[in-house]
Amino acid sequence: MKSKILKVLPLLLAVCMTGCGNTPPGNSSPLQTIAPVALQPGTSESPSTPTQEGSDSADPNITPEPTLAPTPEPTPEPTQTPDLGPEPTKVFESESWWLSYGEPGAQAQPRGNAKQSDLSWYGSYYLGSPDEKVVYLTFDCGYENGNTELILTALKNHNAKATFFMTGQFLETAPDLVKRILEEGHEAGNHTWNHPDMSAFTDKADFQKELDDVANLYLEITGTEIGPYYRPPEGRCTEENLRWAKDLGYHTIFWALAHVDWYTDNQPDPQESINLLTSRVSPGAVVLLHNTSQTNGAILDDLMTKWEELGYSFRPLSDLTGP
Repeated sequence: MKSKILKVLPLLLAVCMTGCGNTPPGNSSPLQTIAPVALQPGTSESPSTPTQEGSDSADPNITPEPTLAPTPEPTPEPTQTPDLGPEPTKVFESESWWLSYGEPGAQAQPRGNAKQSDLSWYGSYYLGSPDEKVVYLTFDCGYENGNTELILTALKNHNAKATFFMTGQFLETAPDLVKRILEEGHEAGNHTWNHPDMSAFTDKADFQKELDDVANLYLEITGTEIGPYYRPPEGRCTEENLRWAKDLGYHTIFWALAHVDWYTDNQPDPQESINLLTSRVSPGAVVLLHNTSQTNGAILDDLMTKWEELGYSFRPLSDLTGP
């Protein structure tokens, strides 16, 4: 009996080694781990397994990999256009833009010649959100007289971007500055070719030519399309002008803060200008300054510092209007 046990013992050891997940001596490949075959509900036997290619019968111990259905691409939701309601019937209280300010230093948004809610119907702005201490710096560039470089330097000191509204004369006489404005990351707006009273235009073709001539020369100088911003000279505008500008792809841009800086032979006192522009600033204000003003060139760096001390930051018009 003892001798029979000794003869069987090596066989039992071999079975144990190959059935316990060990690698047999002389075989460099590990044994395949076999996953159990899941039973279908209500059955007592394993489901049939498809026959493998090159064999007469399927291995009942190998679970076939499931065929995964392709994941459908999500359908993008359509962009919702805000419902602005019917077109306003009476936007402006007069044809020339004006503002009414509250208590100095209160930082309350001014009342304009039109309601921002009505202007929004045409993609037009003079104000942004009342809840953010942000100002949008804009400069009207009728011509060049030596102050634009000072303005650009001040903007760079504060890492601020502005919009320069250009006329035909500025484009013709200062093409290098036009290129520099673009190169330094600022935006260009359309201030018409001849700086006329646009509220007097009754023909859309004449209105369009004033804008197209500026846009075409700007493209010729820079190789870039002008920004979608239009400012009517002296703020003179009609509802029909707003409609035409919108049809041509422009946002009409007015302002919520300015000072009398355009008389080159009668410039305002620098300190008085700083006091005025800091006492009337308000959240979301579009600021209008002229590049021809010697006072603006002198005070802009200090003025921006004062606004920053009041908690304001500077953003480009594209943040206000959207694309």
